[in-house]
Amino acid sequence: MRITIIGSGYVGLVSGACFSEFGVDVTCVDNDADKIARLQQGEIPIFEPGLNRLIERNSAAGRLHFTTNLAEPVRQSEVVFIAVGTPERRGDGAADLQYVYEAARQTAQHIKKFTVVVTKSTVPVGTGAQVAEIIRTTNPAADFAVASNPEFLREGSAIEDFMRPDRVVIGVEDAQAEAILRSVYRPLYLIETPILVTNIVTAELTKYAANAFLATKIMFINQIANLCEAVGADVHGVAKGMGLDRRIGGKFLHPGPGYGGSCFPKDTLALARTATQHGEPITIVETVITANAAQKQRMTKKIVQAMDNRVQGATVAVLGLTFKPNTDDMRDAPALTILPELLKLGARIQAFDPEGMTAARRYLPDLDYRTDAYDTCQGADALIILSEWNQFRNLDLPRIKAAMRPRGDGMYVFCDLRNIYVPEVLRQAGFHYVGVGRV
Repeated sequence: MRITIIGSGYVGLVSGACFSEFGVDVTCVDNDADKIARLQQGEIPIFEPGLNRLIERNSAAGRLHFTTNLAEPVRQSEVVFIAVGTPERRGDGAADLQYVYEAARQTAQHIKKFTVVVTKSTVPVGTGAQVAEIIRTTNPAADFAVASNPEFLREGSAIEDFMRPDRVVIGVEDAQAEAILRSVYRPLYLIETPILVTNIVTAELTKYAANAFLATKIMFINQIANLCEAVGADVHGVAKGMGLDRRIGGKFLHPGPGYGGSCFPKDTLALARTATQHGEPITIVETVITANAAQKQRMTKKIVQAMDNRVQGATVAVLGLTFKPNTDDMRDAPALTILPELLKLGARIQAFDPEGMTAARRYLPDLDYRTDAYDTCQGADALIILSEWNQFRNLDLPRIKAAMRPRGDGMYVFCDLRNIYVPEVLRQAGFHYVGVGRV
């Protein structure tokens, strides 16, 4: 079997590498000639643990190819996955589908045999029908079927998620196309991965509904954390008490500075807009969007308060810039809201992130980027942990304290916005500890 994947971004690269690991011949196509040249030379444009080795192994085995030429791969493929970006459209929150539709038009021009054209990108309800219409209009003689196969990949754990998924969702309305896609995912049969086959619009909506629900869990526990601070409760005890209920589960009940990344922000906005357009507004999701923005603003106020409102001229050390660990993705990271506000208040910011500083420089050029956690803390009046990379979980506290400057009461300000430290341990070590939902 041959597969073409249009788009060599996060989803396209991971999917292409993993499909090739299954023994399938895969060609990843992208119109960015520089990116393709780098991939052909073994240079991976994104950070995802294990992806470089997977691409190197399958490229060497002749199963994984990269090109800017769409024609030949499409002519030879049984399946074409569209995995291009669907960024938030400015102004109204809708998904920008121009790249999906252009990929469909270009694919249509080269179909020579029965081909399943699959939207792998996250797309709103009705996109599959539009893709089918574009292909029919562009090439009336094309023998094809359209399907939806949404991805459920977590940045930082994407390869494991692809190889051992909770489920595979296939939206399809053609028996031959269903058989081909089941064959594509046959390697997962041995681990008894559930494969859910639905119609196309159900598959499209499933991805948005899943991400919106996870975002809701995050914001629910964040608002409970805020209440905990007001009443003197510990959010971790509350979360554990909730999570032990098997109907709820403990995942995504981790308080913090708000969600970010490439999926939750734009997917919640797109779902809310789709629901409103169809006259069935999902007010829960609308509230989640508003609450997430407020949570990030709340973190800035928390930091300022911890510093006794003495931010002007102060030096702030920041560990972690990406929206989560094990990725270099800065999209909608809490850092992009919190740090500019501190800069406006007159702070000087020293920052370190294990993988995200190249990307961060494009968004936050005014930071002083450092080489490691301890260099970052040198001369700092406050330390903020914004993303919970493993290397930040067991810092040498005496060394951190020796590098920092105390506030007026002799305590050292430590804002742990991911709650990775035990408050009492930090306080006994001489730090003024501030977490989320802890007193």
